[in-house]
Amino acid sequence: MNITTIKAIDLPDAWFQCVYNIFNPVNSRKRKIDKGSYEGEIRLEYDYITVHIKDPGHRPLIPEIPARLGIPNPVESMEYVEDYFVNYLMGSIKSEGEQYTYGERIALSLNTVISHYKESGHGNNQLILQVGAPKDIHLNDPPCLRHIDTRISDGKLHFIIYFRSWDLWGGFPANLAGMQFLKEYMAQEIGVDDGEMICSSKGLHLYKYVWKLAALRTGKNIEEIRYAAE
Repeated sequence: MNITTIKAIDLPDAWFQCVYNIFNPVNSRKRKIDKGSYEGEIRLEYDYITVHIKDPGHRPLIPEIPARLGIPNPVESMEYVEDYFVNYLMGSIKSEGEQYTYGERIALSLNTVISHYKESGHGNNQLILQVGAPKDIHLNDPPCLRHIDTRISDGKLHFIIYFRSWDLWGGFPANLAGMQFLKEYMAQEIGVDDGEMICSSKGLHLYKYVWKLAALRTGKNIEEIRYAAE
């Protein structure tokens, strides 16, 4: 197992560094998907990665793609992120075919976490927004996000986030932008400043269909991505 550590300034910087470094065979490997999304396909995946983002609240929250590259932004728009935050991270209404939303899991502890910090002080290691549950092992598509742990330090609310599996191209930037809205909301409710993010995953990956787009965005040439190319 190779453990990759990335230190980033803000969310777009974190995304770019993760995309850039995934092409290095020291950090990642090709894995066949035996079960799950794109079953039977190959994806490029970090063995394990930790990403420390110092200022996740710095705008813009989503990547900016130079027009000269002629490739789509991995996140459709900030309106998409706002909808994701309101209806999926904070909401509990399921779309057709959905077995859960993150919001219905987060809602079970969100107000309790906020209340504990406000009423009992900040020196608490118990206050976690738990998303994963033991019963999820029986789902065809269990939650990728397992938990958002929290800490208040130096008067700031920090998130410690773990994904069991994580789509780097489109999922990573949209997920973290939405979670930044959540962190800002919680910080305001508690009465503290907005803080940092530490994110980790043993399954941060690029699906094959975006390898060429990722290479274009990071300025990689064919020789640099030869081990990952078709």
